[in-house]
Amino acid sequence: MDYIRAYRSFVTSHYLSEGVRMTVGILMPAFIFAWFDHLTIGIIVSIGALSVSPVDNAGPILHRRNGMLICNLAIFIVAVTVGIAAHNAFWLGVVITVCCFFFSMLGVYGARASSIGIAALLVMVLNLEHRQDGWDILWNALYITAGGIWYMLFSILLYSFRPYKLIQQALGDCIQTTADYLRTRAAFYNKDVDYDTTYRNLLQQQVTVQEKQNLVSELLFKTRSVVKESTNTSRVLVMIYLDITDLFERVMTSYQDYTVLHSYFNDSGILEQYRALILELADELDEIGIAVKVGKASRERIAFSKHLKALQDDFVAFRKAHINAENIDGFITLRHILTNIEDLADSIRTLHNYTTYDRKLKKKKVSEVAYEKLITHQDISAVVFKDNLSLHSNIFRHSLRVCIAVMFGYLISLFFHFGHGYWILLTIIVILKPAYSLTRKRNRDRLIGTFCGIAIGIIILYFIRNETVLLVLMVLLMAGAYSFMRLKYFVSVLLMTPYLLLFFHLLYPHTFESILVDRLIDTAIGSVIAFVASIFLVPTWEHEKIKTMMMDALRENRDYFTLVAGNFAVEPVRGGNHISIARKSALVALANLSDAFNRMLSEPRSKQKDIQMLHKFVVLNHMLASHIATLATYIATKSAAHHTQNIDAIIKDIYASLTNSITMLEQEGTPQVTLQKDALRLLNAKASGLLEKRQQELQEGVHDSDTRKELVEVKPVIDQFNFIYNIAIDINKISSSIEVE
Repeated sequence: MDYIRAYRSFVTSHYLSEGVRMTVGILMPAFIFAWFDHLTIGIIVSIGALSVSPVDNAGPILHRRNGMLICNLAIFIVAVTVGIAAHNAFWLGVVITVCCFFFSMLGVYGARASSIGIAALLVMVLNLEHRQDGWDILWNALYITAGGIWYMLFSILLYSFRPYKLIQQALGDCIQTTADYLRTRAAFYNKDVDYDTTYRNLLQQQVTVQEKQNLVSELLFKTRSVVKESTNTSRVLVMIYLDITDLFERVMTSYQDYTVLHSYFNDSGILEQYRALILELADELDEIGIAVKVGKASRERIAFSKHLKALQDDFVAFRKAHINAENIDGFITLRHILTNIEDLADSIRTLHNYTTYDRKLKKKKVSEVAYEKLITHQDISAVVFKDNLSLHSNIFRHSLRVCIAVMFGYLISLFFHFGHGYWILLTIIVILKPAYSLTRKRNRDRLIGTFCGIAIGIIILYFIRNETVLLVLMVLLMAGAYSFMRLKYFVSVLLMTPYLLLFFHLLYPHTFESILVDRLIDTAIGSVIAFVASIFLVPTWEHEKIKTMMMDALRENRDYFTLVAGNFAVEPVRGGNHISIARKSALVALANLSDAFNRMLSEPRSKQKDIQMLHKFVVLNHMLASHIATLATYIATKSAAHHTQNIDAIIKDIYASLTNSITMLEQEGTPQVTLQKDALRLLNAKASGLLEKRQQELQEGVHDSDTRKELVEVKPVIDQFNFIYNIAIDINKISSSIEVE
């Protein structure tokens, strides 16, 4: 790992900017009020800012503003309601139950709405510790809301100074995750490649890339100033995004039959040269990503150009020295891979040029890319909430778990009188997530992070007694904790625990030891309750819903194949922009399936039903999408040479096979369709004839001929239909036997 590059990437990311913004926005009210000897009021106002800050996550400024407005209304209502009910244990229990269920259900409206729910629950929990009477209840709620309004105005003000900064940072992250995806693909060229591990890593990385692309598309195409192309900067950012998404999709088309490739060239060293150059391509993307985040121009390294030229020369020399009748297939594949690398290099040079923000660069109009097709829209109607009031809804089950678990934690704190019982509730709310795998990971991270963080806090307090130094350290730890909150939760907890210990030490120096013990006990109790609830309280396991995602992935791949393959039929049907939309839908469905499969791997073994078959199914669908995308690259230049009845028959067979797989997943035991294998044999006959003719020419010493040119044009297309056909058959076989429910 390149630690210097990782450091540069982090300090230029929106995670650090967000952490610093949250720290300043939360602490400033406390410092200002403390200056005027009203520290208690300042802390309450800061609590309001703390509650609203999670809603201010990356996204279009309009969504962030609206989210914070709704959040301020929610925390005011919750603060007043909890303040009134706090004097009666029964009614307080009712309020806690209703709040936990309702605000957890907001998750049906997406991540930002879920953050609003968590903010409201945070205010609910923090108001359990100190109870007010009469007008103090209203004043407390107003102070909290004032803190929330302050943070909202502070965030909007910062945005107005640098309106494109967040987009640049998110776009840079997107470019760098694409670089990581490219590095993962490079592992296929290792001499002793582990295919299962590489595919698993590839699927995980694809999910990450998809998440980053979705965030950037939201930022770009839901921001009016960008869509209207009001500035040169906005136009360049759109073009960088379009080019990097296109580059990622082309990387997906670079899949080959790596087992055959290794059988030909494993000991030659040529594959290691390919791998080294692909890693250099990834490094170039990393540098572009960091440059985009900083807002400065990047330059292509001279060494990269030299290495690319050297590989091109080495390939020509290697081909002349080693090509023969037996390995001609392998050399066609090597040539194809090298062409892909050259295309990627050209795209990377274009990205380098875009980072200069030169007004003379030629740019497409945003309207040409049908941006409305690149974003998703969240339905926020009451019907969505109502439709999810069922045990079939994952969010409904999660809301019930949170409701019951928090109520159990409340009863424990009520009857056993733990020092800071609200920490139990806070731990449960923070740890419990809709998916078991996320809850398990959060639980582990919070427990280990808390214990390690306490050790760090004790060491700091043992060696440092100066309160000014402790205050500075607290601020730095706070900024670090919030910077890593969305990036690495374990690191966030590791930094947050000593920050809280220093805070309580400075605030209550005489009761610090009891607070320390309470923190340990309450965190442990909350973690146990959350863990038990995730397993036994209306749990949701991935095997219960993954079949739906499997069918979605198959449907999207089938539709994508139909549009692409239609260009090779006897009567071609041009897909145009519909192919791009279908490709995006297929990749999104595949990312959802991969994500669900990865979550299943973290569940108890007893819940991992047919895990090996599922892994094969996910990998096959990934390969299917890659080969369809590869086939799509031949539409513009090579489709006319292949309009035959044989291809029409193969298209029908592949469509029927994929359709049958969907039917078998819906209705177990459905008989498989009978396919006409003659069509594939007849199509392959043309390529076989050309291959035999070319082999004869090579034996006669003919290195360049019309046969070679025709073979290079025809064989890749026929190979892709063969790959897709065989993958469809394999998916059919797996679909007939897989049992995940």
